[in-house]
Amino acid sequence: MIQSDLEDKDMDAPDKTSLKHFIQRVQYWWAYLKRKWIIILLAFLGGAALGLTYSFLKKPLYDAGLSFAIQDDSSTGGKLGAAVGLASQFGIDLSGSNIGGAFSGDNLLELLRSRAMVEKTLLTSVTINGKQETLAELYITFNKFRERWGDNPALKNIQFLPNADRSKFTLTQDSLLGLFYQTILKKNLNVDKVDKDLSIITIKVETKNELFSKYFTEALVKTVSDFYIETKTKKSAQNVNVLQKLTDSVRRELNAAITGVATTADINPNANPTLQILKVPSQHRQVDVEANGAMLTELVKNLELSKISLRKETPLIQIIDTPILPLEEKKVLKPVAFIVGGIIGAILMVINILIRARYREIMDAK
Repeated sequence: MIQSDLEDKDMDAPDKTSLKHFIQRVQYWWAYLKRKWIIILLAFLGGAALGLTYSFLKKPLYDAGLSFAIQDDSSTGGKLGAAVGLASQFGIDLSGSNIGGAFSGDNLLELLRSRAMVEKTLLTSVTINGKQETLAELYITFNKFRERWGDNPALKNIQFLPNADRSKFTLTQDSLLGLFYQTILKKNLNVDKVDKDLSIITIKVETKNELFSKYFTEALVKTVSDFYIETKTKKSAQNVNVLQKLTDSVRRELNAAITGVATTADINPNANPTLQILKVPSQHRQVDVEANGAMLTELVKNLELSKISLRKETPLIQIIDTPILPLEEKKVLKPVAFIVGGIIGAILMVINILIRARYREIMDAK
């Protein structure tokens, strides 16, 4: 009996809190566990067997990593100060839309994690074994969702076809995309900065399908990049379009005025110099030529300046590292699974033995 062993070792000494008593208790329990070594060894082997089985059943994960840097030189002050002044005379704003601040720093990280960007990436078409399909379909396939859905009438015919109209999706399709987004964000997608002081961003996607990990990583960066550039340069692009239309309009008017001067001169090739009235039409046309010429000169200047501003506001997204097949394969190593499983099994058995022994000790004391 455990109680008799405790009495032999004088475990009921009055000073229960003394260091000596603590050491004696530890020695007692150690000796007790040594007598149970066979049970503990069996638990170790059982846990090791389970760990080894887990290593065989656990499918490997494929890690796709991509890093990129953004060079954004959108400040137009100083260097383009004169250009801004000239353009403002025509109601054109070359000072920039200052959209970059909305997507700078941690805001860009959140954009990469946003539902809109992830869902748009899932609807991107890729070529798998010579067949075009969306990443959403590939995600459903390798996760065997259709097998899980079985004959569910609401899910068995769900498809995400290439180039489908997103606005015509059913409520079920929208719900599935939302569930895919939440799962990917929680388990598969990791977005971070290499260093807080640097503008290098890393994206890692870890899934059970090698092609999905690679294609999703690349498609996500392209989707966010296109959205970022389009939003960042939208106002400047509108300015360029407006100036281009004005320039083309004035150029047409100038050409018409030049043609008018020549036409007037041809109508009266040998005009009487004493009749001044005959010169009036030609002079009117000449005034139009000079006015349109001056306007065209200024518009061309401002058009070129607005194009410079647009180029300056267009951020350069430089890809540094891209996922290259074959991807890094992460799997549970069999020796590690054997040892870790055995240790966990042995620890659980030790805890079980100690709890049961202590319980019997308390019950015997009563």
